[in-house]
Amino acid sequence: MESSKRNIIDRLKYFLKVLYEKLVKINDSPHRTALGFGLGVFLGIFPGAGPVASLVLAAVFRVNKAAALLGSVLTNTWLSFVTFLLAVKAGSFLTGCDWRNVYDQCELLVKDFHWKDLWDVSILKILMPLIVGYVIVGLAAAFVGYLVVVTLLKRKAIKG
Repeated sequence: MESSKRNIIDRLKYFLKVLYEKLVKINDSPHRTALGFGLGVFLGIFPGAGPVASLVLAAVFRVNKAAALLGSVLTNTWLSFVTFLLAVKAGSFLTGCDWRNVYDQCELLVKDFHWKDLWDVSILKILMPLIVGYVIVGLAAAFVGYLVVVTLLKRKAIKG
């Protein structure tokens, strides 16, 4: 058991080291790189967006495309279980809905999905809290991602 914990910790350290090295090797300003990363994190968290959207919007906003792609890929799939619940809770709170009801309705929609249900007006009771929640969670994660990356890159520049 102790060996498996150690193996997971070693893998996480290696992953973070590789991520750091990839960000440091990007030949751009810390600000543009961090903005790209933050944009990618936001789009990776937001459902339906992802790597392609991050590359397109990075080009539109003239931020670093490689960092945007990296942020998007980093958060795209594996965080969706965590971000879904956070989005439901945050969006429900901000829209004045009961989060358990929104969660249950989402579960029902997924279990018994029919395309015609998307045109039902009552779907807004589910979608509005989700959209608001994902925007809030995505913006918060993007902001944290920006701060972490810009801090790391500026420290690296100072150390030379």
